[in-house]
Amino acid sequence: MKPEVLFLCTENACRSQLAEALANHFFGTKVKAFSAGVRPRGVHPLAQKVLEEVGIDVSALRSKHLDEFSGKTFDLVVTLCDSAAAECPVFPGAKRRLHLPFPDPAKSGDVESFREVRDQILQKLKDLFDEEKRR
Repeated sequence: MKPEVLFLCTENACRSQLAEALANHFFGTKVKAFSAGVRPRGVHPLAQKVLEEVGIDVSALRSKHLDEFSGKTFDLVVTLCDSAAAECPVFPGAKRRLHLPFPDPAKSGDVESFREVRDQILQKLKDLFDEEKRR
């Protein structure tokens, strides 16, 4: 069975959506990724756009509240923003927790910021899943 990873961000609109989609698309043979937020507000259109640019189907993406995963065990829970890390310092059922903060591309509102964060997240996922393989 593949390890399951939960990516958390405050709104589950940008960074956690990018991480979930990138992980499942590029590393789906190694992990099964999910995402959620403490105050979800819908997937940001520019997050969808930059995922489509790298060949990812975004039709199934949706914002999910953290409560949707209550009682579920994850091999790894990754917080992607300081706010989510502060609001969820402990996730019951997490075998391991990691904080990987990225800037919020929605604050700038331009597509280039979303591309930069997408690429930063992808590189960090490559590093993370290569490290997991060595464990």
